[in-house]
Amino acid sequence: MNTSYNAILTDFLKWIDTLGYSDSVASYCKNSLSDFFGWLEDKKIRSINQLKNKHIDDYFNYLETRPNRVFKGRLLGGAHLNHYFMAIDKLLEFLHQYGMKNAPIPTNYRIKTDEQERIRKIEVLTQQEIKILFDCIPNAYPRLLFEERQAKQYELKLIFTLFYACGLRLSEGFNLQIQDIDFDRKTVFVQQGKNYKDRIVPMNTGVYNNLQDYIYSFRSKHKLNHSRLFICKLEKTINKKIKYLQGICEDENIKSKRISPHVLRHSIATHLLQNGMSIENIALFLGHSCLESTQIYTHLV
Repeated sequence: MNTSYNAILTDFLKWIDTLGYSDSVASYCKNSLSDFFGWLEDKKIRSINQLKNKHIDDYFNYLETRPNRVFKGRLLGGAHLNHYFMAIDKLLEFLHQYGMKNAPIPTNYRIKTDEQERIRKIEVLTQQEIKILFDCIPNAYPRLLFEERQAKQYELKLIFTLFYACGLRLSEGFNLQIQDIDFDRKTVFVQQGKNYKDRIVPMNTGVYNNLQDYIYSFRSKHKLNHSRLFICKLEKTINKKIKYLQGICEDENIKSKRISPHVLRHSIATHLLQNGMSIENIALFLGHSCLESTQIYTHLV
């Protein structure tokens, strides 16, 4: 990628960061746009000022017919393509905002995904599987000395219970501040969730106790230059902790699943519905903008 495109990508990522997008969005924007700039160079388009609507159309057609680099014999899936399309639309929006008046207009083009196929791909854990994973935590980090092992277990226990019981997205949990925790009211204030929506989430007794243990017996022992709840510097560290918990579990069915903070979020939504909570209340709990997003769990149940 040439110097000009590198500079644009660097400025674009700073812009994305100021808008409050999560690390995961910044990551796939970076990867998508690196591919796009590489394609432009292959087409002898070495300056962003040369970019025309035809180039965007041609690139979208190329993506829809490009072989999948991970799964041989397949094309890119709809969700993956939409990540590319969204990243390029954001780039075009950025170019206009910074004065490139002749830049193509964002396309808003997206692949319509098969709703039933999307539902089939959603993984959830059963309530029994949640219990099995939770019960594995006392076996975590066996090679560490007792004090360090206990502290790491406090952290792991909080990550697992907070993302599950409060239904948090990865970016929401990662960005939680100490001042967002209200022990008196037993609530968690989620600032600037998806679509910039704030919400207040109740914490159950388990989360309450785990927060107390984590903050006063683990976090307080670290000298930190930030007020975020979690001490880790990267979102992906939280994912790695959950993967570690899955790895020490001996249940083969659990080992075969794809487990992440979002799977825990899907799981609590499904369990709340199974236990009789209304769709409207689940939508408020999850911070959904519209009921259609929540109604997918009725199909899962």
